[in-house]
Amino acid sequence: MNIGLFTDTYFPQVSGVATSIKTLKDALEAQGHQVYIFTSTDPKVPKNKFEPHIYRFSSVAYVGFKDRRLAFRGLIQAVEIAKSIQLDIVHTQTEFSLGLLGKIVGRQLKIPVIHTYHTMYEDYTHYVAKGLLIGPKGVGTIMKAYMMGMSAVIAPSQLVQETLLRYGVKAPIRIIPTGVALPNPSVARQNLRDQFGFSSRQPVILSLGRLAFEKNVALTISVFSELLQTWPDAQLVIAGDGPARKSLEEQVSELSLEKQVTFVGMVNHDDIMNYYQMSNVFVSSSDTETQGLTFIEAMAANRPFVAIHSPYLDNLVDNDAIGTLVSDYDELLAGIEKYLTHQATAKDQAIRAKKMQDVDANTFAKRVLSLYQDVLSDYHQSDDVDDEYPTDDEVGYMKRILRNPFRRN
Repeated sequence: MNIGLFTDTYFPQVSGVATSIKTLKDALEAQGHQVYIFTSTDPKVPKNKFEPHIYRFSSVAYVGFKDRRLAFRGLIQAVEIAKSIQLDIVHTQTEFSLGLLGKIVGRQLKIPVIHTYHTMYEDYTHYVAKGLLIGPKGVGTIMKAYMMGMSAVIAPSQLVQETLLRYGVKAPIRIIPTGVALPNPSVARQNLRDQFGFSSRQPVILSLGRLAFEKNVALTISVFSELLQTWPDAQLVIAGDGPARKSLEEQVSELSLEKQVTFVGMVNHDDIMNYYQMSNVFVSSSDTETQGLTFIEAMAANRPFVAIHSPYLDNLVDNDAIGTLVSDYDELLAGIEKYLTHQATAKDQAIRAKKMQDVDANTFAKRVLSLYQDVLSDYHQSDDVDDEYPTDDEVGYMKRILRNPFRRN
């Protein structure tokens, strides 16, 4: 099968979406399929660099998310490329520039288009004019319009599915949790404790992910400051970058924790497992998680986690060996202390390994392939010429996105 993944975000950009797409691409290719990435240009990628099966389209930084890109040209080129490689299906991973491109390519080639809804935009509207230009209702209107005409939509969790139904999305929705590529045990791992000067017995707490305000890393820092009263040699490692980093660094300075808290910035995808394995416990105080890639990575590295309750995590966590879910400051502190005092056992590892079988990359790819096959078998070319063109609602959506994706009507 020839599969086209259309995404505004891809490596070398670092994000959960980029990691999810790379995981899917690698797993599908391992099963004998051809996967082509249609994505944006990136300042870190030379213009003339040859990247097999990756096509980049001219783009600019996105307003409100300077580390994200929006393509502004390439429609004719994308259609010609898609024809030449004989795409069987289009799978969009964004609702914006490359997503629109993917929908048009699908119509031109008369092949099905499916979509994965990765981001709960209701939690991100504050980035654009401090939330004054769009609210949750506006997000729902935009997303419903984009998903019109989709053959199917993938929701990474039940929470996402319920959100899309609330928006009024009519396309068939299938829940497929995001998978993670398991680390290769034959690959030598770097001992980051030596690099950071931590002893083998020193408690290390890891926070890893985008440093955005909605991720609520400030709560983790506050809890850690109290944890030091009973664990004075503990260390907190904060991996990632984003708009909240300066504020978080100021918080650490005000608490005089510069020697106990380390900001390491963006972490190369190939090094992520080293960070989990360096830690005793992974902690997330975000209450906006919908698919939880970092939690799956922690399990893959054989580490427990402490996190805030969410519909996704409530379904994932069914044993203390996997993680502990909390609702407030005191519970977060108690959860971290529990894993610092608990000695991991072979039984714990076995429980995590069993859970990983349900969310590994191969299982992820098989579930997505099953959806592709179902969609292709049900797909019928319409004899109605009008189906080749966008509906009035879709035209309105396209105009709005091209003018300003967050502008009110």
